[in-house]
Amino acid sequence: QVQLVESGGGLVQAGGSLRLSCAVSGRTSNRYYMGWFRQAPGKEREFVAVIDWGGGSTYYADSVKGRFTISRDYAANHMYLEMNSLKAEDTAVYFCAATLQRWATSRGQYDYWGQGTQVTVSS
Repeated sequence: QVQLVESGGGLVQAGGSLRLSCAVSGRTSNRYYMGWFRQAPGKEREFVAVIDWGGGSTYYADSVKGRFTISRDYAANHMYLEMNSLKAEDTAVYFCAATLQRWATSRGQYDYWGQGTQVTVSS
């Protein structure tokens, strides 16, 4: 079992920045991949970014590439999503998730999920 708890969401103006955190606990190992997803009202949950928990390599959705940065503190069991140049269309509930599948980008490939944190970008 892996437990994930997100924090750091809030209200921010367009063009601003926000940093999300995901506390990771339970039976993790460096074989895991940790991802960020988001879900806007009335829309499907979509992939944002993924990080190799052990090695630190990353991969991003085109919609956030160059604006968002995923990172992790392996020793502290935390993952982060630094979001810059935020746009109104970034408004969503953001979820962190864990999987053993390499470079997974679809919702169904992830086994463990946090409860989500709301990010609202005002235009």
